[in-house]
Amino acid sequence: MSYKYPSLPIEMRVEALLSQMTLKEKVGQLNQKMYGWDAYDKTNEGIELTEAFKEQVRFGEGMGALYGLFRSDPWSGVTYENGIPTEQNASIANTIQRYVMEHTRLGIPILLSEECPHGHQALDGTMIPTNIGVGSTWNPELMEQAYSHIATEIRSRGAHLGLISTLDILRDPRWGRSEECFSEDPFLAAEMTKAAVYGLQGRSDRPGKTHIGAVLKHFAAQGAGERGLNAGPVPIGERELREIHLPGMKAGVEAGALGCMAAYNEIDGIPCHANESLLTGILRDEWGFEGIVMADGVANDRLQQLTGSVEKAAALALSAGVDLSLWDVAFTRLSEAVTNGDVKEELIDRAVRRVLRLKFLLGLFEEPFVDESRSKEAVGHSSFKQLNEQVARETIVLLKNECAILPLEKKTKKIAVIGPNADQIEHQLGDYTSFRRMDKGTTILKGIQQRSAGEVIYSKGCSVRGYSKEGFEEAITAATDADVAIVVIGGSSARNVELSFDTNGAAIIDDQRAEMDCGEGVDVADLQLGGVQQELLSELAKTGTPLIAIVIQGRPHALTEIEPYCNAILCGWYPGEEGGTAISEVLFGDVNPSGKLAVSMPRSSAHLPIYYNYKDQGRAPTYLDMEATPLFSFGYGLSYTTFVLQQIRVQNPSISLARLREGEMISIQVDVVNTGLVEGSEVVQLYIKDVEASTTRRIKELKAFKKILLAPQEKKTVTLTVGEEALSIWNKDMEFGPEPGKVNVMVGSDSQKTEEVTITILEQ
Repeated sequence: MSYKYPSLPIEMRVEALLSQMTLKEKVGQLNQKMYGWDAYDKTNEGIELTEAFKEQVRFGEGMGALYGLFRSDPWSGVTYENGIPTEQNASIANTIQRYVMEHTRLGIPILLSEECPHGHQALDGTMIPTNIGVGSTWNPELMEQAYSHIATEIRSRGAHLGLISTLDILRDPRWGRSEECFSEDPFLAAEMTKAAVYGLQGRSDRPGKTHIGAVLKHFAAQGAGERGLNAGPVPIGERELREIHLPGMKAGVEAGALGCMAAYNEIDGIPCHANESLLTGILRDEWGFEGIVMADGVANDRLQQLTGSVEKAAALALSAGVDLSLWDVAFTRLSEAVTNGDVKEELIDRAVRRVLRLKFLLGLFEEPFVDESRSKEAVGHSSFKQLNEQVARETIVLLKNECAILPLEKKTKKIAVIGPNADQIEHQLGDYTSFRRMDKGTTILKGIQQRSAGEVIYSKGCSVRGYSKEGFEEAITAATDADVAIVVIGGSSARNVELSFDTNGAAIIDDQRAEMDCGEGVDVADLQLGGVQQELLSELAKTGTPLIAIVIQGRPHALTEIEPYCNAILCGWYPGEEGGTAISEVLFGDVNPSGKLAVSMPRSSAHLPIYYNYKDQGRAPTYLDMEATPLFSFGYGLSYTTFVLQQIRVQNPSISLARLREGEMISIQVDVVNTGLVEGSEVVQLYIKDVEASTTRRIKELKAFKKILLAPQEKKTVTLTVGEEALSIWNKDMEFGPEPGKVNVMVGSDSQKTEEVTITILEQ
C-alpha cells in the first residue's frame, strides 16, 4: 500500500489511502462522536475499553478522532477515583490506538483531541492563567514558552490535538466566556494567537514529537453576541467582521495552525457551521488554510433549525466546510445523506483528505504510539511550574496605588486577609479546569502567609454571590485590629458536582447565589461585584484601616462603587495555580507589576460597549448621568517605578503606496527612561488613526507594541514598525489596502496616554 511509504509526498499518500476506502470508512474518519471518558472503565483489574467505544470503531471501520480521553471536571465526572492515573495515560492512549488499528481493515490511526484553553484539562494538568490575564502580559514570547510546555504535557500522554481558545474578541464582558478572550483588540489577540500556535506546534512545517496540532477556536465573532449571551446572534456586517474578528485566525493561518473550530453563533443570519463564505471562501480560498475545520459540540445538529432533518444538517455543514464532527448525530448520517442525494460523495472525500493529511503531518502512520515512560517526567515538570509563576506575575495589573501604599513592608505587624477569594484555589483557576490534588497550587492567603514576617489573620467575610452577612462582624474586627486589610474579591468560574450541564458541557445555573458566576453558559446582566461584596468593602472602609483590594475575575467587573474605598487595587484575573505566589510577590515588592489591561474596565453595565477602538464620530462621547470614559482604560497599568517616553521620531515619515506594497516598513523610534528607583517593565504601545480615509475609522487602533525591562535610570530606544497590512483599510468597495493621505501615529504607555506624530502615504 503506497500510503505506507513515508518517502512519498503526503498528498500522494493521502490519495492512495482514500482510493481504497469505502463510504462507511470515509464517514468514520469524519466522526468524533463519543466523549472520551465513555471509552474506558476503571475496574479492579485496571482500565478496560468499553463496548461503547468498540461499537463506535465498528460503526465507521475506524474513527476520525476521540475527544477528551483525559478530560476531568464535574461535567465529565472524571476524578482521581475513576479517571486514568497520569502515569497510565500513555499506556491507555496506546491501547486505544492499537485497538483501532488492529480491529479495522485499513488500520488508520485515531486522533486524540484534548481541551487546553489554559493548560491541559486533565488530572494533574498544569493550569496557567486564563486568556484574559494572558493578554495583560503583553508578552507573546513568554506565552510561546508556556504553550510549548502545555504541548509537551499533552503529547507525552499520547494525545495529538489541543483545542485552544484564541479567536474570540471580547466586545461584551457580560459574556461568561470573557475569560477565554485574549483582548478586546484584534491585533493584541492575533499576536497571542501566533504565540499559541508556535508554542503548541513548534515553528517547523510539521509538529515534532513534543508538539501537538493547534485547533483554534472559535471561528468567528463569538465574542460579540447580542446582549452578552452565550452563542448569541452577531448582527454585524462584513467590514466589522474583517476589521475586528478575523485577524486572529488569519494570523493563526500564517503561523501554520493545523485546525480551527467553528463557532456556535450566527453572523448576519448565517450560522458559522453553515457559512460557506467564512469556512471556505475566506478561510481556505482567500487565506490558503489547509488544516481541518472541527465542529463545536453538537453544533451540526443545531442546523436542523434551518434544514428540518439531521441528514440535511450534516450536508449543510459539510458543504460549508466543516470536516470533523464533535458529539453530533448529524455526521453519523452522512452515508444516508449521500444516498438521499443531500450531499455528493466528492464533498465527503474533500473532508476526508483534510483529516488524513493531518494524521500524516502528525506522523501517526510512522509512529502511532507514544513512549510510555515520558508522561511521568513531562507532566508537572518543575521548569513549567517556574514558568507558570512568571506568567502569573506578568498578568497582574496594578490599577490604583494611592500614596504608594504598595509594596507593603514584609515586617508589617498585622495584616488582615479578608474575602471570598482569599483562600479558594478553585476560584483562581477559571472554567475548563480539571479536578485538583489538595496540595497543588497556592492560594492568595497562603502566599501572603509565606511572605509576611508579621501576623496574618484571615476572615472570609462573605461568599461571591450569596447574601449572608454573618461573616461581616468577624471581618470588621479583623480589619479594625490590623495595620492593613487585603480584601480578595471578584468572581468565580469554579464548577461543582451539584451543577447541571447542557449537552455541550455548558453550565446551567439555576440559583443566582451560586458561586460560579462566570464561564461557559454563565452570562450576567450586571457587572457589579456579586452578592454583598460591595457592602463588605463599604463596612471595612469605616474601620479606617487602609484597604488593598485584589480582584480575582474572569471578566472586567464594574468597580466604580468600591474604588473610592480602596487605597490600592490589584487586578489578578484568574491567575492560575501559582497565582497566590505571584500576587504575594507583587504585594511585598519582590516583583514589580508589569501587566497592562487587555480590555477596558467599565464604570457600569450601562456603559457597554466600552472598548477603546470605537468609531470616531467627530466629538468625544458623553453621557448626561455618567462619565463616558472607562474606569480603567485599555493598555493601562501602573508600576512601582515611573517611566518617561521621550523624543518620538519617524525614520521615513513619507512613503509611497508602491514602496509599501513592496514590503517597506515605516520605523518609529522612542526613548524610554526608567526614572524611578526600582527595576521595571514598560509596554510601549503604538496606535494609528487614518485621518484621510474612504470609510469611517476608529478613534485609534493598536498596530505594534514592545515590552521592555529597564533598570533604575536606564534608557532604551524602542523601534516599532508599521507596514502595508497595518496601514490598510477595507474601503467602500470592500477592497483591502492602504490609501493615500495622512495617518496619525500615537505612541504611549496606554491607549489614553499617547504622543502623536503624522506620517503621509503618497500616491506616487
